[in-house]
Amino acid sequence: MNIGKLFRGFFEANQVESKASTASTTKRIALGAILTALTVSLSTFYIPLGTTKCFPAQHMVNGIAGVLLGPWYAAVMAVATGTIRNILGLGTLYAFPGGIPGALVVGFVHRYFLKNDVAAFSEPVGTVAVGATLSALVLAPMQGHSLTLYFFWAAFAASSIPGAFLGYVVLKALRRLGLERMLL
Repeated sequence: MNIGKLFRGFFEANQVESKASTASTTKRIALGAILTALTVSLSTFYIPLGTTKCFPAQHMVNGIAGVLLGPWYAAVMAVATGTIRNILGLGTLYAFPGGIPGALVVGFVHRYFLKNDVAAFSEPVGTVAVGATLSALVLAPMQGHSLTLYFFWAAFAASSIPGAFLGYVVLKALRRLGLERMLL
């Protein structure tokens, strides 16, 4: 048995796997960048509630990204979107606790519990239960805002529930058109 031939085959197989993995990672990063740009471009539509600006488009894209890309890519996308919106003066600091938990919850629900598009409906759980609570108990007092926990729950729910529904509709449309295979 030729040891050199055995090792050469092993390394060639690993290179093929590495190239496939790199292509998949590149596609995920590109899709994340496109979804981030889409979310920022849709940021002109928001619901002003108290000191917050509620962006249903953020929650729609959180649902899409959580299902298609997974929790970590979706969370990074929410951070990038919040950062860009704040730099451009379109958002508030509530973008971070309002966007990141919803993206993570959708990604984890899709990965571990529901392997279908219905996972997009879990976005308000992260946004309202986690994000609004963090906003009311940590971020608002740090900024000197005296808004109640119930205010944040209502405001974030008013944004995330329609956004989750839109995300589900967009995912269904992408699948019906067969585009999700091209994206990933």
